[in-house]
Amino acid sequence: MATATTDGARDHARAQDGTKAEAMPVVPATDWPAPPCEAGHLVWAETVAGGGYTHRVLARGTELRLTDLKGDACAHVLLHADGRPWERLNAADTVKVQWNAYLRAGQQLLSDQGRVLATLVTDTSGRHDALCGTSTLERNTRRYGDGAACSVSPAGRELLTLAALKNGLEPRDLPPSVSFFQGVEVRDDGTLHFTGPAGPGASITLRAEQDVTVLIANVPHPLDPRPEYISTPLEVLAWRAAPTAPGDPLYDATPEGRRAHLNTREFLAAKGRS
Repeated sequence: MATATTDGARDHARAQDGTKAEAMPVVPATDWPAPPCEAGHLVWAETVAGGGYTHRVLARGTELRLTDLKGDACAHVLLHADGRPWERLNAADTVKVQWNAYLRAGQQLLSDQGRVLATLVTDTSGRHDALCGTSTLERNTRRYGDGAACSVSPAGRELLTLAALKNGLEPRDLPPSVSFFQGVEVRDDGTLHFTGPAGPGASITLRAEQDVTVLIANVPHPLDPRPEYISTPLEVLAWRAAPTAPGDPLYDATPEGRRAHLNTREFLAAKGRS
């Protein structure tokens, strides 16, 4: 179909209506073929291509499930308190406060205000990283020949910057991210060892404990030793649920976690939120 004229371009564009691709958002999300929740509760359904990114503002209590569909996804995630960019994910405090360098079910993703942004509710992967952050333009250019957002080997930092800009955030608002589905362990000599993915179908579920802006880049882990840029699709699903409450085992799992939840509830109560 010719697109040299405005009419031709319009007709070509309209001809794509209803086309389905391997990686794309589903709008409305409730049209997702097999929702993991009650009908009508799904609020976000998308498949993110390897080398792609996505973003969304999620209400407090929303649950977000990420799934590594083919075994080589790596979800680099940042969280910001919606409307308060200065309160954002702090990977160092997430590790330090909870006495654990390895993300796992039951842990919280913390801000530097001592409050919970999200709780890691379920995890079938066990291959995550809170230490290395994401890839950069310089590193990807050195490894793959290019790292620009529009290249065939985009860096995570470049994609997260685009996602941030679309939410009124600036590059200075981007701290180190955490990543899911590609593991790193610390050896006895202090060096970091890449342990790779858990395999196709691994998933995690995060529960938003505040209204949060979620930024996700699906790109290779910076310690991935393979010379090729390998990144496969990531499934993203979110549905309405409820925040973690007192009496929930995840609320009281550790003294540190309980205090972070208390800090969060006190802050929200002062704003008139339950």
